[in-house]
Amino acid sequence: MKVTRKDLDKLNAVLTLTIEPADYQEKTEKELKDIRRKANIPGFRKGMVPISLVKKMYGKSVLADVINKTLGEGIYDYIRNQKLNILGEPLPNEDVKREFDWDNPTDFVFDFDIALAPEFDARLTEKDTLTYHEIEITDKMVDDQVTSYAERFGHSEDVEQYTDGDFIRGTLTEQAEGGIVVDKAMLMPSYMKDEKQRKLFEGAKKGDVVTFNPSVAYDNDAEVASMLQIEKDKVAEHKGEFALTINSISHHQAAALDAELFAKVFADKAPADIDGFRALVREEMQQTLKQDQDYKFGKDAKEAILKKVGQLEFPDEFLKRWLQVNDKDMTEEKLEKEYPQMLEQLTWQLVVDQLAETYNIKVEQADLTAYAKNIARMQLMQYGLSHVEDNYLEQYAQEILKNENQARGIYSRVQEDKIFEAVKGVVKLKTKKVSYEDFGKEL
Repeated sequence: MKVTRKDLDKLNAVLTLTIEPADYQEKTEKELKDIRRKANIPGFRKGMVPISLVKKMYGKSVLADVINKTLGEGIYDYIRNQKLNILGEPLPNEDVKREFDWDNPTDFVFDFDIALAPEFDARLTEKDTLTYHEIEITDKMVDDQVTSYAERFGHSEDVEQYTDGDFIRGTLTEQAEGGIVVDKAMLMPSYMKDEKQRKLFEGAKKGDVVTFNPSVAYDNDAEVASMLQIEKDKVAEHKGEFALTINSISHHQAAALDAELFAKVFADKAPADIDGFRALVREEMQQTLKQDQDYKFGKDAKEAILKKVGQLEFPDEFLKRWLQVNDKDMTEEKLEKEYPQMLEQLTWQLVVDQLAETYNIKVEQADLTAYAKNIARMQLMQYGLSHVEDNYLEQYAQEILKNENQARGIYSRVQEDKIFEAVKGVVKLKTKKVSYEDFGKEL
């Protein structure tokens, strides 16, 4: 096969591929003989069909398949051997029209448009300075986290009198003729937006009747509908007052700062005393905040890299055509609207590809599993499960990675994290200690 390349400009080229008889004749004959061996044609024993009849029946379709396969292999072998960094996939050239004689095949010539990626250098050097923001963990932050653990692992107990934050159960009766009655109503007055309505419950006891207006107490119909156990569109019919007969008051009691709590939070790593507990809490916070710190550094590094790369020039006409060929739902209007964002994503992907090669970044299965396990760990922590056995996290992680979209996203994040870590070792890195509040503003 002969392949020639004509550069139209630095971003567009045309590949002309000439498939000669030597490229397809032997393959075609082999395919036809294989068909003859397997064919069941009335009037002939299996394997005894005349080859001339097989050629007449299947010759053109077999030839077309062989040509198509040979063409595909030839295009991508050339691109790989020439180490061309192309965008999208080759598209049939629409300007050159060629006719083929399938009855008397000789040379087959095909023309394909290809788009070349723009050239750029995304590498930062020791001349570039980046800042790594390190969050200072204060004693108050540790205190707040200790309090949070105590609240999370606390328990509820029935009490006689309401205090702020308690949970009330009772019977709600609408103060209107024919009004509705909710036998098992549940509410937490401290969540009420209206202060006057909230104060109506101060000091209330079991057995008391408190009259209030749910529609005034809450600022949206969804909360009222939930309390009254009705559809949201029915709330407007029940804007008046309701009497709540209090059947029970539930008070949440924070856990004591003792060995039992320490074991619930840190399992086999549980410390012996409160000082050890605070030290482990601080260490855990440092690990969690490091993820935020690394995320911030990654954002800054990406911004610096893209600033160095600048505005890249792309083969817009080819890319728009390629997008429409590969997405039948891509209208002209949708294309014009989404194309700028696509170029941003494409630019960053080209940068990532270049830097991954520059820094010899490899993403292994173990990296993906570790990242997925961390996702699983963070999700479980939201449900108060701070320390889960590793084998369970492993199982959870594998379930996450079974989702192809999630797996691709994790691969991209792991690859980027490794690139940003490599950037740290190249640039001049300044560490800046900041408060948690200031870090939030920076982010």
